[in-house]
Amino acid sequence: MKQVLQNLKTGDTILEDVPCPSLGAGSVLIQTTSTLVSAGTERMLVDFGKGNLIQKARSQPDKVKQVLEKVQTDGLMPTIDAVKNKLDTPLPLGYCNVGRVLESRTDAFSIGQRVVSNGKHAEMVAVPKNLCAAIPDSVDDESAAFTVIGAIALQGIRLIKPTLGETVVVTGLGLIGLVAVQLLRAHGCRVLGIDYDAEKVAIAKQLGAEVVNLSAGQDPIAVAEQYSRGRGVDAVLITASTKSNDPIHQAATMCRQRGRIVLVGVVGMEMSRADFYEKELSFQVSCSYGPGRYDANYEEGGQDYPLGFVRWTEQRNFEAILDMMADGRIDMKPLISHRYKLDDACDAYELISSGNPLGVLLEYDVAEQEATQQVVELNPSANLPASGARPASIGFIGAGNYASSVLVPAFAATGARLKSIASATGVSSVHVGKKNGIEEATTDTNGLISDPDVDALVISTRHNSHAKQVCAGLKESKHIFVEKPLVLTRDELSEVTEVYNGLEKKPLLMVGFNRRYAPHVIKIKQLLSSKSSPISMVMTVNAGFIPADHWVHDPASGGGRIIGEACHFVDLLRFLADASIESVNAVAMDSQCNDSVSIQLRFKNGSIGVVNYLANGSKSLAKERLEVFCNGAVLQLDNFRALRGYGWSGFKSDKLWRQDKGQKTCTKAFVDAIASGDDSQLISFSELSEVTLACLDIMDQIG
Repeated sequence: MKQVLQNLKTGDTILEDVPCPSLGAGSVLIQTTSTLVSAGTERMLVDFGKGNLIQKARSQPDKVKQVLEKVQTDGLMPTIDAVKNKLDTPLPLGYCNVGRVLESRTDAFSIGQRVVSNGKHAEMVAVPKNLCAAIPDSVDDESAAFTVIGAIALQGIRLIKPTLGETVVVTGLGLIGLVAVQLLRAHGCRVLGIDYDAEKVAIAKQLGAEVVNLSAGQDPIAVAEQYSRGRGVDAVLITASTKSNDPIHQAATMCRQRGRIVLVGVVGMEMSRADFYEKELSFQVSCSYGPGRYDANYEEGGQDYPLGFVRWTEQRNFEAILDMMADGRIDMKPLISHRYKLDDACDAYELISSGNPLGVLLEYDVAEQEATQQVVELNPSANLPASGARPASIGFIGAGNYASSVLVPAFAATGARLKSIASATGVSSVHVGKKNGIEEATTDTNGLISDPDVDALVISTRHNSHAKQVCAGLKESKHIFVEKPLVLTRDELSEVTEVYNGLEKKPLLMVGFNRRYAPHVIKIKQLLSSKSSPISMVMTVNAGFIPADHWVHDPASGGGRIIGEACHFVDLLRFLADASIESVNAVAMDSQCNDSVSIQLRFKNGSIGVVNYLANGSKSLAKERLEVFCNGAVLQLDNFRALRGYGWSGFKSDKLWRQDKGQKTCTKAFVDAIASGDDSQLISFSELSEVTLACLDIMDQIG
């Protein structure tokens, strides 16, 4: 199928062939008939992409600060690689989609039903049920495409809380502003619209508003004073897009005492205290379509808010807009300025980048769409040698940031055959596949797992899917490389163990504990081999803050940061101690996420270790430091870049030009083991189980 993507590195808009998205529980698969290009929001993305690095940096000063901190801690080259990878990731465009349901995994919608959603500009979209709404029979597809834009305007108006007869100013008469004019008029308000564009001002006047044409030199404050009978307006809705601070100052000047200002658009936010203090004005920023926005439980999990407590959610705002279209109280036809076929989508984006259109619709030819195509060829036989032994054939499940920036390139460097890559939407798998010479991209994970041409699976999906995918792969006799963690629970570990032990011929099973393969860690291991006494180790991890609502903290999907990341360091200390873990003791700081933890490990050879995994530090400090004490000597490893020895005969220091955490060596060891049948360089299953059990013990102790 075809989908519109934006390259943030070059600014190019691309119409890409991607696989049909996979459908999760509680979602619907929609065959698109029409989508609306949001000229304001999407123009900003296009303009950002077309800017050079300096222009990009100026537009995002907070990101520049993060980049400088990363240079200080990780070095220049890893930082450059990370920035390039981020900018090179394609961004799916669009959030106003209309179509018919092809497949439904919810009772809320049935096959063949016309629905509106916040789906992308794509021939097929998979959307959770709370982000869809049924279209009344009397509303045509073109009008319905304005529903999401309408919900954004409606949410801003709900925050204003207008009453019948009040005077409200709408500053900025783009799509959202013109819909807001109609909604306020339907609400019984007197509306004053303000804009520089004479054409948009004329439409607002046609829709019943009094208007101010700034391009004609009209004074908006004077007009507002007269229009409000000298009392000041009751409220101002700002739907403009500008870097200027003028809209907020102007709004404050227009308002009466205790007037209300709500910002829906994007404007300069430097406000004068005097403007607000003297009149006791209220100011609020509206969040997109309404309650539920950015709440994963609502949007992805399908958990609705109780009607009695949250009357208007995202979905119910969609429904309200559609109802008003159905009975004629709002009319979207005057807002349509251009129509393009999907094949000409790039021309549409050239228009919004260079011109000032209003409603730009993309039209889809349903007859030509292939709804069930879940595999797209990218680089056929790209990795097959002309002759000689057949290399290991790899299938990747997951194409997220770590997979795209680290794992896939590392496997590509081994010379393995990169057969297929799967992701839920297909967009990331196509991008990563093309970039790394993978033969095909797919959204059919089960098909990839059972593919007879795939020897080994590399799993880098969300943590809660690891155990299921590992078991499925083992049952298909695939070698498995799973990005940590192996499992999230004891039951999952029991299931993986049962499947693995039940196989007569056991495939390779590897967890991506790459730090034990880092060159400096290998050097530490060599130096320790000359000592016979136990060692003591202190691992300090400046893990950094992750918001509490991030999926990694969710017990069901991420399992928490200890099982999800601190497991790396438990494995590292287990490797250096070269002995089984005898006991584990852990204590956590009082925090919402239990992600600042001190872990004590004792090993059967008398060695001890401490992992201080801390989320309450500063990003300006390097992330990881390891100290090893043994027989009057100390080894200190700073962030996998510099190793120093104190009291070691013949060793003082070793420094790398760039950070090396062992990812490439780890993946090469796995691929080499497939080819040779020698797994001596891999981590044994018993050791993987031991480290996993230790991490589960830690989770139990910290609650």
